[in-house]
Amino acid sequence: MSRSGINGNFIDKTFSIVANILLRIIPTTSGEKEAFTYYRDGMSAQSEGNYAEALQNYYEAMRLEIDPYDRSYILYNIGLIHTSNGEHTKALEYYFRALERNPFLPQAFNNMAVICHYRGEQAVQQGYSEIAEAWFDQAAEYWKQAIALTPGNYIEAQNWLKITRRFE
Repeated sequence: MSRSGINGNFIDKTFSIVANILLRIIPTTSGEKEAFTYYRDGMSAQSEGNYAEALQNYYEAMRLEIDPYDRSYILYNIGLIHTSNGEHTKALEYYFRALERNPFLPQAFNNMAVICHYRGEQAVQQGYSEIAEAWFDQAAEYWKQAIALTPGNYIEAQNWLKITRRFE
């Protein structure tokens, strides 16, 4: 039984019903439908904090999905899980891979910036000011890209860029 059939969350059930209807009426191949089912089940598992199960579903969706745009969201979600698990190097790798397929994911740029900023803060705490500045500069570049894609978002990042004189 797919995960959508066992999920008790009202919003997830509603999403699953709508998704199932769309899968029936939109002309797609059986492989695309199966990939979407794995993706949907991955999102459901991820929302419940079942990261191992979510990753299994996302990897299976990646095996089946051929559309680069759809693959970008799968890769992005895998990056989110690695971020949540504190595996920042892996997370960055998946965000990069998502952006290779879809350069219009401001949330991926934002998450990459957050990781770089975090690493900069760690370097400051360890007394490595030059390394910290390099991480902060990288964070600034990613935030600028996210802001360029969605100018009304990431207000805290915009303020940080202004305060640190990294906003041009």
